[in-house]
Order: sequence, then C-alpha cells, then structure tokens
Amino acid sequence: MSLRYACWLWLALNASAQMAAAEASDLDRLTLPAGFEIHWVTQSTPNARQLAQSASGVLFAGSRRAGKVYAVINSKPGDPAEQVIVVASGLNMPSGIAFRGDDLYVGAVDRVLRYRGIGADPQTPIEPEVITRSLPDKRHHGWKYLSFGPDGYLYLAVGAPCNICLSEDPRFASILRMDPDTGQTQIVARGVRNSVGLAWQPATGELWFSDNGRDNLGDDIPSDEINRISQPGQHFGYPYFHAGDIPDPEFGTDKQADAFTPPVIRVQAHSAVTGMTFYEATGQTAQFPERFNHALFVAEHGSWNRSKKVGYQVSVALFDSDKPNQPIAYQPFVSGWLNAEKVWGRPNDVLVARDGSLLISDDKVGAIYRVRFSRSTETAAAAGIAHQAAAP
Repeated sequence: MSLRYACWLWLALNASAQMAAAEASDLDRLTLPAGFEIHWVTQSTPNARQLAQSASGVLFAGSRRAGKVYAVINSKPGDPAEQVIVVASGLNMPSGIAFRGDDLYVGAVDRVLRYRGIGADPQTPIEPEVITRSLPDKRHHGWKYLSFGPDGYLYLAVGAPCNICLSEDPRFASILRMDPDTGQTQIVARGVRNSVGLAWQPATGELWFSDNGRDNLGDDIPSDEINRISQPGQHFGYPYFHAGDIPDPEFGTDKQADAFTPPVIRVQAHSAVTGMTFYEATGQTAQFPERFNHALFVAEHGSWNRSKKVGYQVSVALFDSDKPNQPIAYQPFVSGWLNAEKVWGRPNDVLVARDGSLLISDDKVGAIYRVRFSRSTETAAAAGIAHQAAAP
C-alpha cells in the first residue's frame, strides 16, 4: 500500500467516523420517555412525508416539494435501510400514499394514482393507473394525506385554497370518501381547513383527523385541532368558527358555535399538527408498554408564523381503555428537534410498523426514524444511567 493511498484511506475512514458520530449526536439531542430508543432508518428520503407499509412489509414514503415516492428496502425488518429506491418522480406534490394489499395509491393534488403490485416488487418499474384526475387542482393546501377505512374506501382531505375564504366548490375544506376503483367521491365531513393526518380509532372504527388552524390571528389563537367523525356530514367550523369556540372576525359574526362540531383535542396554535396514528399491536408485535395501547401519536410539524417557535415534536394522547374518545393526557413523546429557537428537524408523519415500533418521517432532513421500547433501557433510565427519561 502506497503512503498516498494509506493517507487517503485514513482520511476517508476518519471522515466516515466523524459523520457517523455527528449523526448519532443528532439523535442524542432527542428526548423520549424512559425505556424508549430512537434510531435512523434512513437519511436518504429527501422531503419525506406520509409513510405507508405494503402487505409484503416494504416501507414507502411520499414527498411534497421533491415530487417523488420512495421505497425503503431492508432484508431484515427493523434494521436500517439497505437501499432507497425512487419508484415515482415528477409528480405534483405526491405527499399522500396508502396501500390496499400491495397496490400503492398516491395522491398528487388533483389526481389519485394506483401502482399495482409495487408493494411486493418495488424494484420493477410500474406505470401508474389514473383512478381520478378530477379533484380540485389548487396547490395551496392541495397536498394530500390518504387512508383506507374499515369500509374499504379511500379517505382523503381537500384543504381550503387559502388562509380564510369560502369556496364555491364544496369539496374544498372537506374530507372525501373515494371508491378506490372508480374514483367516485362523496363528502363525509365539512369545515376542515387543512387536514394532513387521518387515523382510525381501533376500538370504535371512527375516523380521527388533524386540522391546522387559520393564520393572522396572533401567536396563540386559534388552536390546532384533533377531531373525530362520529357521524357522516358533520361540520367542524371552518371558516365560521375555529377550535370550537372562536368566531372568525370575517365569516363568523352571524353564526353560533353550537352549530359546529368542536375538537376532541386542542393543540397549541401554529404547532402544525400533521400525521397521526393509533398504536395498535398484539402478541409479539405489542412492543410498547400497555399504557400506550390505543394511544394516539401525533406529528407536530412546527410553526413558521409565530414570534416564538412551537411544535417540532411528536406528541401522544393517552386514553382510559373504557373511554376511547376522552383523552386523559396530551403531551410530548419525542422532542428536541427545536432548541433555543433553532430547528434541525421537522417530524411530519407517524406509522406503527409491523414489528410494533413507531416510524417517524422528517421532511426537513429527509429522514425516517424508528422508535423502539427496551425494558433494559427503561431500567437503566430509572437508575439514572440514561439521560432521556421524560416519562409520560
């Protein structure tokens, strides 16, 4: 080995080690409850948004600005990614994705596409089928979040094309139910300003959703919302009322709050609640402690329009087992992406993986994280060995 090559090799290995150390130190900035650990799945998914896992177990991620859909390949479930493949590109904000079996559905503003069988074989290029191209085409709040319901229909929200306005098209500011084969839609909820998080409550089968409050009313009003649909056709207030009881200064002067459905949970204004998931795992996949069974995990993407930043964390709502619609607590679960007004990461979506771990996408650093629970880590934290011990 020549001296020049040896020096080059040493520098390369040293740089690699420094990078690995820097990446580990990033994770060291994050605080989790006692017993929980967070790891990188991949840092090669630029602008990663909604996450979905196929029937075959392959993880996929949508994006917004990047216009791409990624498949995250690993041969051993739960390990870091071995390969990230771009399975679709050049799309119009394909933020929302969902699987029915191994068929991938992608929401790209005015259209929904289907990639048949790609969940089983992501390395073989597949031409998408157009399920519909007749959704509203406004880009303002136009990116989607998709979720299949227990009824087999595909649910998606259509955000308001503005900060605050009334639209002639009734599909704006609504949640739609779509036939995944024909693309035919119907409105199931109205008055929803900008929802980019849908989750099905395991005990009741009801749809819960996040909603981002309007801007330009100050730092602390109106709250962001977490809502549930208890019957079709409910109206959740926008643009007349916000967060249940705050009349809009332009549209709410002649309305009454009790005409609309109030939120189940109010979240600090401008936290930007996005992706949500209920923790449901059984048997060997029930990795988290019992107190998290049917807990609701919520990604708070973080504020862009507040004098002091808020959000930039994953929170959790806890419930009594016999009261699935009445949260007993809502509090941070993973925090530390925001420190002294400096932001290094923005959680966007959460997903319970097939092994019972919790996956988190981050569209700022283009990464996906995995949160696991370890009894040994919990014991060490209780003994004061670990520093990440902010238990709920």
